[in-house]
Amino acid sequence: MSFLAILNTLILQPLQLFFEVIFTIANRLIGDPGLSIIALSLAMNFLVLPLYKRADAMQEEERETELRLHKGVTHIKKTFKGDERMMMLQTFYRQNNYKPTYVLKGATSLFLEIPFFIAAYKFLSGLQLLNGVSFGPIADLGRPDGLLVIGGMHINLLPIIMTAINLVSCVIFTKGSLLKTKIQLYSMAIFFLVFLYTSPAGLVFYWTLNNTFSLVKTIFYKLKNPGKVLSILGSVVGIVLFVYGVFFYPMPTVKRTALFVGLALLLQVPIVVRVLRSKVPAKAEKAARTGNRKMFLSGALFLSVLTGLLIPSAVINSSAQEFVDAGMFYHPNWFLVSSFCMALGIFVVWMGIFYGLAKPTSRVFFDYAVWIASGMAVVNYMFFGKDLGVLSAALRYEGGLSFTKTQQLLNLLLMVVLVVVLWFIASRWQKHVPEILMIGTAAIFCMSIFNAVGISDSVEVVKEQAEATKNDAPTFTLSKTGQNVIVLMMDRGMNAYVPYIFNEKPELKEQFSGFTYYPNAISFGRSTNIGTPALLGGYEYTPASMNKRSDEALVTKHNEALKVMPVLFDQNGFDVTVFDPVYANYQWTPDLSIFDDYPDISTYITKGTFTDTVTRGELIRSSKRNFFCFGVLKSVPLALQETLYDEGNYNQADAVSGDIAGRQLMTSLYTADGVATAFTNPYNVLRNMTTMMQTSEDSTNTFLLMTNDTTHEPIMLQEPEYEPAQHVNNTEYEKAHADRFTVDGKTLKMENPVDMAHYQTNMAAMIQLGRWFDAMKAAGVYDNTKIIIIADHGRQLGEVEGLFLKDGYDMEANYPLFMVKDFNSTGFNVSDEFMTTGDVPTLATDNVIENPVNPFTGNAINSDAKTAHDQYIFASGQWDVNKNNGNTYLPGDWYTVHDNIFDLNNWSLYAEDAVIDEEP
Repeated sequence: MSFLAILNTLILQPLQLFFEVIFTIANRLIGDPGLSIIALSLAMNFLVLPLYKRADAMQEEERETELRLHKGVTHIKKTFKGDERMMMLQTFYRQNNYKPTYVLKGATSLFLEIPFFIAAYKFLSGLQLLNGVSFGPIADLGRPDGLLVIGGMHINLLPIIMTAINLVSCVIFTKGSLLKTKIQLYSMAIFFLVFLYTSPAGLVFYWTLNNTFSLVKTIFYKLKNPGKVLSILGSVVGIVLFVYGVFFYPMPTVKRTALFVGLALLLQVPIVVRVLRSKVPAKAEKAARTGNRKMFLSGALFLSVLTGLLIPSAVINSSAQEFVDAGMFYHPNWFLVSSFCMALGIFVVWMGIFYGLAKPTSRVFFDYAVWIASGMAVVNYMFFGKDLGVLSAALRYEGGLSFTKTQQLLNLLLMVVLVVVLWFIASRWQKHVPEILMIGTAAIFCMSIFNAVGISDSVEVVKEQAEATKNDAPTFTLSKTGQNVIVLMMDRGMNAYVPYIFNEKPELKEQFSGFTYYPNAISFGRSTNIGTPALLGGYEYTPASMNKRSDEALVTKHNEALKVMPVLFDQNGFDVTVFDPVYANYQWTPDLSIFDDYPDISTYITKGTFTDTVTRGELIRSSKRNFFCFGVLKSVPLALQETLYDEGNYNQADAVSGDIAGRQLMTSLYTADGVATAFTNPYNVLRNMTTMMQTSEDSTNTFLLMTNDTTHEPIMLQEPEYEPAQHVNNTEYEKAHADRFTVDGKTLKMENPVDMAHYQTNMAAMIQLGRWFDAMKAAGVYDNTKIIIIADHGRQLGEVEGLFLKDGYDMEANYPLFMVKDFNSTGFNVSDEFMTTGDVPTLATDNVIENPVNPFTGNAINSDAKTAHDQYIFASGQWDVNKNNGNTYLPGDWYTVHDNIFDLNNWSLYAEDAVIDEEP
């Protein structure tokens, strides 16, 4: 990051984040962007009112001083010249306890207004949500208003109204001021007119509201007791809001009613404070007028390190490579720099400005607030919000984020107790609080550095790999005259969907001619790290067999399984290519170096290769913001976390319009906005299989082993094409095809958006594979190619009734996509033969390599173990290779099955929470 970028993150982005979060929450509750702009203006003005009030007081003080000294300064300037004039002015200023630099006090309001204006300009002028949205007479908030039409020429009225209000405010405020002060303020009003004249109406509307608020504020300052009048007025407005929101609001919901009640209560605070302050004895009030700057700064720094460094670094370090795009390398530690700068900007810079301008009594509140907030943040992060499931690289929980009322109440009660305890500690031992905070800051800073070093070590392989392969486009060759073997692992491909997919798209049967579909199939694991080894290496690499070799690390055995087929085919004269060897060296981004000993094997990372750099860049910018938001999320009480999480969008305003970078918001069973990069990265690989494919007249046999995650990253797609779209609406298609999820009397349950998204991504993968197969046929390399499409596992979605075991476990998690096309086979066939993922190496080498032998163990490759005994099926959900990476898999539940997976009598629970390393 450049110096200017850091400065922008420290000063402007915190303000822009506040604008965005307030607007998004308001729009989510109100449902009208125009009204949300009003809510944003009111909220921001009330939040910064104490700041501006103090700045205006300083400005008024400077103006009075300037008027008081004006006559003397004018006399000196007329009477003296040169050095004598300078000496006389210095003496005059010293006698009146004045310094020329004090003139900056008069510009405090301007200095504050500039960053707020820039932040508002950057946010509202680029807000896609406003495009095409009308509000009252304004036809489009995303464009200049053009409200006046004179002689066929459109004149923007809002900037004129804004300037008029600004000028009225200047007239009132500068009454009795010097001419130069008036000229400065009038010039600023004209500047804003010119600068904002062609700006979007939403931005000008916001600034007009701000000017109106400023005018009202100026008028109140002219009153005898403005604070009292304002507090009474605020209380009255609060009562009106309460009555309207509770009894008359036309679209009531629990959240919207709570918003009205919350605002009403908030508006009662000023008058309550005035009443309480009037009851406090003068002596007690005087005693309270002390602040502890060390306490505030140490607390602000602690919160900055916790939310901006420790929490984001811990998340990234847990699986650093997951946050790296090998096709466009961006070091994840830069996310930490951005989030830390954002945290410093909020807690140190802007809270520091509030603190510096606050009255001494208010500073005491800041001191206690940062101390209590620090303690609450630590407790919330360490003890609450755990076990929420898988967190993706987009900082989204696969199962969503939600808490029960009991959890929220327990957390709230603990927070209340914590506030009392921390307040008591600060009251009794205030001088020790900064020491505690600084020690804590040092500790969590060291932890953050440790995480950052771990991140750097983890991604170094990816960085080197990205540099080495950035100009190496992935390709593979298929022979027209030899034999071609393709093993395609579709991660989390759902076997249950195949009949329904082919029923909905009957043309796929022709494209998949020669394939046999195996519905009676099972995987040995329900996650990639457990289910993949047997798929790649055969029955020697089932979970139980892996556990037997307890003197070797799991990563070593996993790498061995990855290399079994490529090395075997290489040794038998095949031209071998490997795409994205899953979890190679137990790295999220596969470590291709495991094939360094085999120079004839071509290896590539294809995932993300075909995704445009603009989308990637937008995703990086979005992630910089969201890592800080995630840090704040994990620090606040549970009752606030769902609101801040915002279904994984972290209150990004354009998420509502579907323009959020790299992510999707599912709004119903049939609608969604946005496109997730996690899906498009692998999906674009399938779309470009024909581009990567080369054909040869050479009779050299070929072997391709590839992994693709299209089916692993479910998002809503536009039907019937099943393609990504910025705005998905399948309502009409679903009405017309509601019966397609019933085939042969069996209904596939589609009860929520996640179910639907899984089906759609599996369909999208099949469509793209069908197009690739058509291209293979046209190129004359289809009939002489054996193709195995296999998944490492399924997903527990509760869609297939026949796979719920007697104890309630849903074996759909172990139900993998399983389809095989042999050489010169025809038609589309279905076989009820019992199959496991361990059969893949046998199927791949059948009629291709005579008496195939595992090149690493010397054992024959066959499927004898399938019929020799029942099969151990591992139901563990310990998917994280950063944790499940010992010599044996972590304990879990084990089942046995044989012959027919749909006959529940063939299943039995063998062991619970155990490590199995023996034959059944």
